[in-house]
Amino acid sequence: MTASDAFTIGGVRVGPGERRRVEIPVARPYGPSRLSLPAVVVHGRQPGPRLFVSAAIHGDEINGVEIIRRLLVAPRLRRIRGVLIAIPVVNVYGFLQQTRYLPDRRDLNRAFPGSERGSLTGRLADVFMREVVSQATHGIDLHTAAVHRSNLPQIRACLEDATTRRLAEAFGVPVIVDANVRDGSLRQAVLERKIPMLLYEGGEALRFDEIAIRAGVRGILAVMCELGMLDAPRRPTTRVLPVEARTTSWIRADEGGILRVRKKLGAQVEKGDVLGVISDPLGGREDLVRATITGIVIGRTELPLVNEGDALFHIASFDHRQHADREIQRFEAELDVEAAPSPSGEPPVL
Repeated sequence: MTASDAFTIGGVRVGPGERRRVEIPVARPYGPSRLSLPAVVVHGRQPGPRLFVSAAIHGDEINGVEIIRRLLVAPRLRRIRGVLIAIPVVNVYGFLQQTRYLPDRRDLNRAFPGSERGSLTGRLADVFMREVVSQATHGIDLHTAAVHRSNLPQIRACLEDATTRRLAEAFGVPVIVDANVRDGSLRQAVLERKIPMLLYEGGEALRFDEIAIRAGVRGILAVMCELGMLDAPRRPTTRVLPVEARTTSWIRADEGGILRVRKKLGAQVEKGDVLGVISDPLGGREDLVRATITGIVIGRTELPLVNEGDALFHIASFDHRQHADREIQRFEAELDVEAAPSPSGEPPVL
C-alpha cells in the first residue's frame, strides 16, 4: 500500500489522512436490526504497517474495550504512518448481554477462521478474517481472565517467530508466555496466515482494572513505535525487561469450601508455599493450598466459593525468577503512579 492508496473495509474507503468509523455487516438476528462489527480506521498520510487491535472477542472481557477507547483519543495518532484498524467490540452480542458467548452458546475464540455459511459465531469469525485480518500485517488481541479470575498483565505469543518476539518484548509487560495456540482460536488463524500477533491478558472479566488498562494502552503505543507507525515519545518511559516463562501450571482445589487467599498476583512463591486456605463453612476443617512449582503467580481466582477441582492459582516458572520478580514490582510501581487520576478525575491521555 502506498501513501496515495485508500484503505477499504466494509465497503467504506478511507483515504490517507482520514479517520472513519465503519459498521461492517455480519448477520441478521431474530430482531429487526442487523448485527454489525464496529471498527475505527485511522489511515496515516504516509505508508506503513497495517495493525489491527481487537477486544471483546469474549463479550464479558471489557478491559480491552477501554484500552482501545483510550488508544483512539491519544494525540500521537495524529502522526501515524500506515493504518490502525481498531475493533473495540468484536462480540457485540456478548458485550451487550455481559457474557462470554454468542447467542448460539459458542465461544468465538474457538470458531476461527469461521464460515460464511456456518453458525452465527462462525459467520462473525469469517467476516473478521475477511475484512480485518486479510488486510493486516500485524495484530494485537486484548483479553482478560475468565469470569471470577484475574490475570497479571502478560503477553502470550509464539516466540519462535523473530518479529513476534521483538514485538512482545517491546510491549513492555514483565511476563511473556511462549504459549501454544488453541484450535479454532484467532491466534491460530492469524498465525496460519504468517501474520505476527500478540495476545495481551490483564485483569478480570466485567471489571475495569486501571493498571491493566494503562499497561495495555502503553504497550500498544510501544509496539506501534517498534513497527515505525509512530515516532518514539520525547520523554520515553523506562522500558521493562520482560522475562519469558518456561512453563505455567494451575493449582486446583483438592476440596470444596471457602477460600482465603494468601498470595496476590505477582507474588513470588516457592514449591510448597501456602497459597491459600480452604475452610469448611461450619468451621470443621481447613485445607492448605500449596504451590506445586516454584515461580510467580500470574493468575488466580477471585471467587472465594470453590468446588473440588476448581482452578485457583496460575503459576509461571522462570529461569531467572528473581529478575522477573524485580521487573514485576517495578512495573506495578510505575503503572500505579501513572494511574493516578488528574484533577478532573480522568486518567492522563498518552
